[in-house]
Amino acid sequence: MEAIFAVLVGMLFTVAIYLFLSKHIIRILMGAAILGNAVNLLIFTAGRVTREIPPIIGDGANTLTPAAANPLPQALILTAIVISFSFFAFLLVLGFRAYQELETDNSDEMRVAEPVGEASPPAGY
Repeated sequence: MEAIFAVLVGMLFTVAIYLFLSKHIIRILMGAAILGNAVNLLIFTAGRVTREIPPIIGDGANTLTPAAANPLPQALILTAIVISFSFFAFLLVLGFRAYQELETDNSDEMRVAEPVGEASPPAGY
């Protein structure tokens, strides 16, 4: 089961990097969302995926049994989902505001700091 998740994580990372290399802001935002999901799945897979033994410490025991799933990655993922959703919402609003202001979603055309027709800044120091 972990091998299938490892391949899926690799595919998600590949798609996220491909989307990051795009020129359109919405594709870059989708790449950020997919990258967050890939990292969450990677952490989940690293914490052992088992359904047979719940991560509950029984009476008279001090630790989990070795075959139980680790509950810490699951707790980390729940926190990461909330943080990544708020980060994606912020990036979405920022991208929409940039689109409203600049009237384009192409990152090559979003060059306000480099106006056309002006002299180039000095190349050396």
